[in-house]
Amino acid sequence: MEVASLALAISTLYIVVTSLIAYWARRYVEYYVKEPLVKSLFLEGIATAELCGACFELIIVAENWGVSVYAIYLFLLTIWWSMNWGDASACPYTHIEEVIEGKKSLRVAFLLIWAELVGGLVVFRYIQLLWALEIVPTHKDKAFEDCTTDLQVPVIYGAFVECVATCIYRVVSRGLGELNPRFSTIIDSFIGTSLVVAAFNYSGGYFNPALATSLKYGCLGTSFMEHVIVYWVGACAGSVASIAVYKLSVIQNFVEQQKEKML
Repeated sequence: MEVASLALAISTLYIVVTSLIAYWARRYVEYYVKEPLVKSLFLEGIATAELCGACFELIIVAENWGVSVYAIYLFLLTIWWSMNWGDASACPYTHIEEVIEGKKSLRVAFLLIWAELVGGLVVFRYIQLLWALEIVPTHKDKAFEDCTTDLQVPVIYGAFVECVATCIYRVVSRGLGELNPRFSTIIDSFIGTSLVVAAFNYSGGYFNPALATSLKYGCLGTSFMEHVIVYWVGACAGSVASIAVYKLSVIQNFVEQQKEKML
């Protein structure tokens, strides 16, 4: 029991340290980098590195203490990220949505997605250093072992899960953004975490191409094309679909009703 408690404490410490490093890196960029696009690129890279760094450790938490503990950590982290990332999303399809809506150029979106991928891929070297210390048994041999896929269903089903869940989450997020109810951050985090847990034993519940690529690209059990179909095509299709779904009369009527109740 003492060993398990220590191991969980170390995993928690690694997540906290990663978050603090990202926090101060973000502060540094905001203070010293003045050019808006360059600043956005750095902030997206930092946010994605923070997201992926924390989620690498959450894999350890899920493997050793179960999905329930994993969900609690993810819920709290999602609230933290919402409070600290500002305009950064650490997620490629948010930029694709803005291109479709005419809010962002294709060039800028491409650069931001590139920055996210760089941040997500580079952070693994940092995680390797932490795991290689092997302070606790749960990190033993983790730094250099072959990872395995989280996809537990056929590719087309996995893509469908990522697509539908992403669409639901984006529709809810849009609604919360428009309504801005009290505790909207907590509601958003709860729904996002619930969807991840629901999809955990199917596709892994990533709903973020950059996160999935950082954590699972090249892992045993999934080819390059399968990875792209499930975690890029699936999630991005759900994101794009959410734009049209949110405009449906039934959704808009519901949002208007909620606005009237809030007056």
